[in-house]
Amino acid sequence: MRLFVVEPRATGGMIHYAYQLCTALARQGASVTLVTSQDYELASFSHNFTVEPRLKLWARDAQSMSPPRSRLAAAWRKTYRTVRRGGRAVQLIYQWLGLMNYLLAQQPDLVQFGSIGFPFEALFLARLRRQGLILTQICHEFEQRERGNGLWARLTHPFYAGIYDNFSAIFLHAENNRQRFLSLFPISPELTHVIPHGNETLFLTSAAEPVPPEVLRQRYGLAPDEPVVLFFGTLTPSKGLPELLQAFALVRQESQARLVVAGFPSKFVDVNELQAMATALGLSEAVIFDTRYIPVEEVGALMGLARVVVYPYRSSTQSGALQVAYAFGRPVIATQVGGLPEVVEEGRSGFLVPPNSPGALAAAILKIVDNPQLGAEMGAYARHLSETRYAWEPIANQILTVYQRLLIRKTKPAQLQAKSNEIRQGLEAKQ
Repeated sequence: MRLFVVEPRATGGMIHYAYQLCTALARQGASVTLVTSQDYELASFSHNFTVEPRLKLWARDAQSMSPPRSRLAAAWRKTYRTVRRGGRAVQLIYQWLGLMNYLLAQQPDLVQFGSIGFPFEALFLARLRRQGLILTQICHEFEQRERGNGLWARLTHPFYAGIYDNFSAIFLHAENNRQRFLSLFPISPELTHVIPHGNETLFLTSAAEPVPPEVLRQRYGLAPDEPVVLFFGTLTPSKGLPELLQAFALVRQESQARLVVAGFPSKFVDVNELQAMATALGLSEAVIFDTRYIPVEEVGALMGLARVVVYPYRSSTQSGALQVAYAFGRPVIATQVGGLPEVVEEGRSGFLVPPNSPGALAAAILKIVDNPQLGAEMGAYARHLSETRYAWEPIANQILTVYQRLLIRKTKPAQLQAKSNEIRQGLEAKQ
């Protein structure tokens, strides 16, 4: 089976996921080619599959940490970003044309897509499908979560259905997500499949020299015995950071724990507002913001600091960042949204709390911060789940089983047509 996996995002969680899945698919016997961007983050890692870094896309934007000094500066920033978005749209269309021609020339048995960002990409998917390629998707996100429910989101939502119409199989990371997806889009349930989100053991075997936790403690100004509560992941509005700060203000009334917020901010988040909120809550000395894109070699050190890792999401489908905590044997606290309740075992690998509930979140944090033995036991069980339930090989087998059925379904009509042609030619020869 020649399987091409297309993941345009060459850095961050999406490419980490794609790398680990491709590795597992190749171990199960598939001939896998990963098509991604030229800034492929994991080039130095070992590969049992082919990588084609063909796409020329833009790098992550460094978010400005200072507000505009004047209305003119604000207007200039807005104009610049608008023009940049237009240029990037043209660039994306051009790259899609090249990708489409490349896939049609290669004629793989199946093409599996990850993130699809814009409705117009359905035009290219439809062309590939009409040319006979079997297309599938690992659907990580199917709602415009960070844009809210504004007019633009409502207007563009129907067009996203045009994307999913082109896939012969769609994989989602929880039964809750599958039901939500089917309620939003007129897609046949038979095309949807539930698979676990695989673990993030990638970070346990980083190709680069890992950074010791003591280095980060020194960088953050943390004392050796100071308990740390960690938030890790891209900073977006749906992640519930304001509620986390409110909860931590309650935690600090009973504990001297420190909060580390580590992750790259999306364009929808104003870090200055979060820092101002922390100051207003009296947390300026208690909260550390590290808004870099955290390099792979530092993730282990970051997890090594944490007594507990928190995911106070307002909404979600699933969380690769949570799987990172599991891989490093860290207990978690997550909200009861999306597929997270299907991953966090209450009282065993962590705690579940209602979303938008700072009081409940604070109480759960204190249970672990005040009881290191409980946290250690939960962390050990979390690592066990990472190594068993969320191992990649069974997930790859589940996906390949679906793909085999799709290939058989495609092959049978072709065989029948060939047989029909053979019979017709035989009759014509007799005449």
